[in-house]
Amino acid sequence: MSAASAAPATTESRSPETWSRRREWISYGRRNPTLIAGLTIITVIVVFGLLAPFIIDQDATRTTAFSKDLPPSLDHPLGTDSFGRDMLALIVVGTPQTVKIGLIAGFMALIIGSTLGFIQGFYRGPIGTSVRGVTDVTLTIPALLILITVASQVRQVTVESMAIIIALLAWPGTTRAIGSQVLSMRERAFVPIARFNGMSGMEIIFKELMPNMLPYLGASFVAAVSTAILFAIGLEVLGLGPQTTNTLGMTIYWSQLHSAVIRGLWWWWLSPMVVIVTLFIGLFLISHGLDELANPRLRRRV
Repeated sequence: MSAASAAPATTESRSPETWSRRREWISYGRRNPTLIAGLTIITVIVVFGLLAPFIIDQDATRTTAFSKDLPPSLDHPLGTDSFGRDMLALIVVGTPQTVKIGLIAGFMALIIGSTLGFIQGFYRGPIGTSVRGVTDVTLTIPALLILITVASQVRQVTVESMAIIIALLAWPGTTRAIGSQVLSMRERAFVPIARFNGMSGMEIIFKELMPNMLPYLGASFVAAVSTAILFAIGLEVLGLGPQTTNTLGMTIYWSQLHSAVIRGLWWWWLSPMVVIVTLFIGLFLISHGLDELANPRLRRRV
């Protein structure tokens, strides 16, 4: 009986604390409209990219599927391009591919950058100095120039290969940012206490530092995704992207190759640019909201 009665007591004692935390997060979400707005924009884009292929005919992205250079109408809400492809279908197909490049490259850059950042910020001596030196040297290299050189040497560029190429040069900024945060947290009182309790360096990193930096790691991931998408679009506009895959950057590339601006085909280049701008606005709002969550000094008070 005593054990049976103890279990509900424990549940009841934890329930108010759980609900208190939930109310705190909900209350903070209401006080952080920036994060909510950014999540809403990105959610709408992701849901649109996931559901629209089931509604819109994928064959509309094929060459000569329709008449060429048709302006927006009821049949083609975003018009058609000079290849006879429906622009709405191109946007539907191209947006997930562009986001895919950003997610793959951003995730890889976060893994590499956070690993080196924790090592750089936490460990002193030759290990931290070596990582810091490699990071500083890599930051001086013009990333876009290297990306152009590497992408031009790859015979067949795919979405995955482009993401990997971008990730290999997108990690230094993440490493420096996370390393500086870890360096400041290393001097706080809980780190010497953890050492006194017999915790190793890796245990302190995974059990003490990393949980406290989750919001900052999230903001770093969003920033890495934004940087990767920006690099990908830059390469694609230069014609170094995946030629056989429909992305937002490649849509802009084909529009400028066929002089859409001069010919007055504004719907060809404006549609992908509006989606790109909206995507970056959503990512910026999420990054700003997570930064506010990670930095107590920026939090709004009730």
